[in-house]
Amino acid sequence: MTSPANAAPQPAPLWQPGPDRIAGARITAFQTWAAERYGAPAEGGYEALHRWSVTELDTFWKAVADWFDVRFSTPYETVLADRSMPGAQWFPGATLNYAEHALRTAEDPARAGDAALLHVDETHEPVATSWAELRRQVGSLAAELRALGVRPGDRVSGYLPNIPQAVTALLATAAVGAVWTSCAPDFGARSVLDRFQQVEPVVLFTVDGYRYGGKEHDRTDVVAELRRELPTLRAVVHIPLLGTPAPQGTLDWSSLTESDNEPVFEQVPFDHPLWVLYSSGTTGLPKAIVQSQGGILLEHFKQLGLHCDLGPEDRFFWYTSTGWMMWNFLVSGLLTGTTVVLYDGSPGFPETGAQWGVAERTGATLFGTSAAYVMACRKAGVHPSRDHDLSRVKCVATTGSPLPPDGFRWLHDEVREDLWIASVSGGTDVCSCFAGAVPTLPVHIGELQAACLGTDLQAWDPQGKPVVGEVGELVVVNPMPSMPIRFWNDPDGSRYRDSYFEMFPGVWRHGDWITITDHGSVVIHGRSDSTLNRQGVRMGSADIYEVVERLPEIRESLVIGLEEPDGGYWMPLFVHLAEGAALDDALRTKVKQAIREQLSPRHVPDEIIEVPGVPHTLTGKRIEVPVKRLLQGTPLEKAVNPGSVDNLDLLRFYEAVARKRR
Repeated sequence: MTSPANAAPQPAPLWQPGPDRIAGARITAFQTWAAERYGAPAEGGYEALHRWSVTELDTFWKAVADWFDVRFSTPYETVLADRSMPGAQWFPGATLNYAEHALRTAEDPARAGDAALLHVDETHEPVATSWAELRRQVGSLAAELRALGVRPGDRVSGYLPNIPQAVTALLATAAVGAVWTSCAPDFGARSVLDRFQQVEPVVLFTVDGYRYGGKEHDRTDVVAELRRELPTLRAVVHIPLLGTPAPQGTLDWSSLTESDNEPVFEQVPFDHPLWVLYSSGTTGLPKAIVQSQGGILLEHFKQLGLHCDLGPEDRFFWYTSTGWMMWNFLVSGLLTGTTVVLYDGSPGFPETGAQWGVAERTGATLFGTSAAYVMACRKAGVHPSRDHDLSRVKCVATTGSPLPPDGFRWLHDEVREDLWIASVSGGTDVCSCFAGAVPTLPVHIGELQAACLGTDLQAWDPQGKPVVGEVGELVVVNPMPSMPIRFWNDPDGSRYRDSYFEMFPGVWRHGDWITITDHGSVVIHGRSDSTLNRQGVRMGSADIYEVVERLPEIRESLVIGLEEPDGGYWMPLFVHLAEGAALDDALRTKVKQAIREQLSPRHVPDEIIEVPGVPHTLTGKRIEVPVKRLLQGTPLEKAVNPGSVDNLDLLRFYEAVARKRR
C-alpha cells in the first residue's frame, strides 16, 4: 500500500463551491439541525455526514422524515423493522399519501398562484399551471377516477408525452391509492403491450399523437390496438394533443377535470405501491418494478431537497420522456415546492442547442440532460452562454451514461466557470441516484462527486471484497427505501432476487462497473451487463431480437450497446442471414424501419453487420457481455470462459471486428 508521503497529489478540482454557497446549501442546514436533534456529526462536512447516514441508517431516515415534515396520518412503529435485502420493511404501521405532499405548496395562500408547472414544446412559449389550478385538476380527476370504480391498488396507465396532463393523471392516481404506470408515445404498440399487459390497467390515458422534430406523429392506430389488446380497461381518456375529437367509447380529458373538487388523499400504508417502472427486458419481458408511496417520498425528498438543493425559488428542468424514470423523478420536484419545467419535443430541434434555449426561456436553475446531449453540443460547436442568458442556471446535471472528461471541460468553458456540474448515476430500479450531486463538494473532471446520503455504496471485486481505487461491481450493502417492494407477477420473488442478489446474496449488485476514489468520488465505467442505454432510454436486447427476427431474411441477431471514450454510443446489430438472403441496402432499410416503427426510433442500430453465426452458451443463451468486452478491446482469453461457449471460433470473428474499429 502506498504511504501517504508518496501518494500522488489529488488533482485540482474543476469547480469548488465558495464559502457562501456551502453555508447557504440546504444540506448544510440539515447537517447542523441533525447534529442538534439526532447526534449527526457537526464537523467533518459531507464525508462525516455520509458516514453517519449509513452507519446510523434508522436515525438518518427518521431525521429525513422529520426535516421534510412528512405527514404520517398514523404513526410508524419503528423506522426499519427488517433490514434484510430483499424484503426490508420500512416504517411499518405508518400511513400517508405521496400526492398530498406533492401538492402541499398549494395550501400556502402566498404561493397558490405561483407556477407549479411550466410547459414548453416545439411550437409554444412556456405555459404555466399554478399550484392552485394543479390541485383543483387533481381533485376533479381523482373524484372521477373513484366514480369509475378505481380503487387502491388498481393500475392506471398513461400513453402520454411530457405534458401537464401526465402530471395531473399521475397525482390523481396516487391520490386515490391506485398504481401509476406510463410509456412515451414514441414506443410502438408491441413495446407498450409488453409492459402494460403485465399489470392489467383499468384506465388508459392517451393522446391522439405527439410532436417531435417539427413533425406531428399520429398515434390513433396504436391507441386503437392498445384498446383491443388490454381487456381489463374500464375507461380510456382522450387528450386531444393534435386536436382530434375523442374516439367513440372514450372519455374527454376536459370533462374529467372541469369540476372544483377538494382532493381527497387516500391514506395508504408506507409500502403501498405508487407506480410501476420497467426494466429494459434484456432476457425476456421487461421487469415490472414496483416502488412504494412512502419509499419514493422519502428518497426523493432526500435526493431533490438535499442533494439537488431544490426549494421554492428554483425551477427544475430535466429533458426526459414519460418512459424514463427521470420523468417520475422530475415530477417529484413538486415535493420541494419547486416549479417543474416540462419540455415535450426533440432534444435537438430546431438546432442542436435547443435545450439551452428552453433553460433560458423557463429560467431554469437546475438543468438536467444526458451526457450524450452535452457531447453532441460540443461536437456541433454550440456556445450556450454566448447565445443564451443562462445566468439563473446554478447546476447542470447529466445522466443516462457517464459524462466524459471533455464534457466536464466543455460545460465549464462554454456555460460558466462558476458552474456546479453534477454527473449522477442511479437506476430505474430505485428511481433515484446512488452517487452524484453534492452542493458542498468540489467537482473533479470525469468523476461523480460522492455516494448519496443513506446509500452504502461500495465497489466489490469478484470475491465480494470492497476495493478503493480499482474497478469493481457497484453494490449497495444496506437497503434504500426506494428499492422495489417487488416485481409484478413475481409471486415467489425469484425474479427479483435473481436480478440483484444472485451474485452477492443479501447485497444489491446493480450491474455497473465503478471505481471509488481515495477522495470519495465515484467513476462510472458503464454497464457490466447487456442493457442498451441510449439517450437515457433503456431497451433490452430481447425487444430488438423479437422485432428483427420476425423478418424472414434474418435467422438470428445480436445487438450490442457500447459506451465510447469520447462520450458517444455505438450500437451495432449483427445479423446471421437466412439461406439465400443478402444484406443489401433494401434489407438494411427494412430492419431499421421495423425497429423504428415497432420499438423506438432511438434504438435504430448505427451499423448492421453480417456475421457467420451468433455465439451461445452451452445452454443456448446468446452471449452478449463477452462480445461487448471484445468490442471494447478485451482479449478473447479474458473476455469469456472458453468452456462455456458453443463455438469459440465465432467469437474470433467479433474480435476481428473490434480490431478493424481500432
